[in-house]
Amino acid sequence: MAYPRRPATKSLFSSREDSSRENPPAHYLIAHSDGGARGNPGPAGYGVVIQDEAGRKVAQLSEYLGHQTNNFAEYQGLIAALEYALQHGPKALKLISDSELLVRQIKGIYKVKNPTLQDLHGRAKELIVQLEWFSIGHALREQNQDADRLANEAMDKGMGRVARAPAPTPATLATSPNPAQELEGVIRNGVVELVNGKLPEGMRVQVRAKR
Repeated sequence: MAYPRRPATKSLFSSREDSSRENPPAHYLIAHSDGGARGNPGPAGYGVVIQDEAGRKVAQLSEYLGHQTNNFAEYQGLIAALEYALQHGPKALKLISDSELLVRQIKGIYKVKNPTLQDLHGRAKELIVQLEWFSIGHALREQNQDADRLANEAMDKGMGRVARAPAPTPATLATSPNPAQELEGVIRNGVVELVNGKLPEGMRVQVRAKR
């Protein structure tokens, strides 16, 4: 997605690591944002988890972005969070990202040299000034796991991959009211015929083919 180029403007923040313009208001949103690209550039996506000031989850955002870079995806996650806050309120947002580059560019500590990122940076600043309060900070990837998961799910979906459920353990099988069964069969005239066991009529099944 391309945005019109904006001329360089004065930094929104000082060079302090704490970028809050003031103390947080009584009601505000917290957005954990992450973006990634497999291959960089490669299949890219972002994920954002939105919470209220008490930590209650209120929304999840994610999108597959096609063939892009990590930094492009990180900015798209930031923009998605900003747009959500402006559309749904309250117009106060604390953004947490594991991209130190993004955080420092938004704070004005690092310059934005890439033309594509300059456009995204300009768009982000346009949205930020419409908020009543904004703060941005850096977190380690381990502290941003939900957003990272959403970004990876978006990439998987865009690449045509289906997320696999973890293999059941003996403990889960023993406590499950309907434990999964793994049976073998062969195809004859387009129909699966089981060779080791029976299943009840009408039961839904998933078939994984192998040679």
